[in-house]
Amino acid sequence: MSEIRIKIGQRIAELRKLRGMTQRDLAEATGFNRSNIGRIEQGRYSAGIEILNKIATALDAEIEINELK
Repeated sequence: MSEIRIKIGQRIAELRKLRGMTQRDLAEATGFNRSNIGRIEQGRYSAGIEILNKIATALDAEIEINELK
């Protein structure tokens, strides 16, 4: 698994939980399958920018690109 996919998935799960949402809630808010949300959170699915944007919108978050250090 890609380290970046794992980090993104962990952050999505963290934001989802902070907002009191279940994976099912996030799936309903995005129109995605709950099992796909789970795979994204586990870093097992390579989500494209459109998918990540829908997730970010549902979580009231922004996608941010930072310089690597």
